[in-house]
Amino acid sequence: MPHHEASAPHPCIQLFSPNTLYNPEPYAYSHIAIARNFRRIVHISGQGGENQQGLLCNDFAQQLQQAFANLQLALQAADAALPDIATLRILIAGHSPEKHQMLIQHMQDLWKNSAFPACTLIPVPCLALAGMQIEIEAAAYCA
Repeated sequence: MPHHEASAPHPCIQLFSPNTLYNPEPYAYSHIAIARNFRRIVHISGQGGENQQGLLCNDFAQQLQQAFANLQLALQAADAALPDIATLRILIAGHSPEKHQMLIQHMQDLWKNSAFPACTLIPVPCLALAGMQIEIEAAAYCA
């Protein structure tokens, strides 16, 4: 079946979107993630935009950057990295087209020429902490 796939495949994860579905690349995700022949599964709980002291900035763009930085720190602690991620679940409080575009741009910068993980974006009225605007959960598969 023809599909869209990035050129540098991960050894355990196949990320793609079949041509029978619309091309989600402009929105920074893939429709399908298949994990095979992996040693470890790493589940990262929802990472928000709080810094190491637990403080949140009021700015969505800064929370977005911090949440992905926190995700990368959690991955590093588990001896994993962004390319090991098969799926993301992203929750955004007060979702708007502007926040969505910031998210897409940030993911395009992080994954550059790699296939995007499968991803679900969930707009929510609020998150666990007052002022929290984004939370990112991940599942990674490591060779």
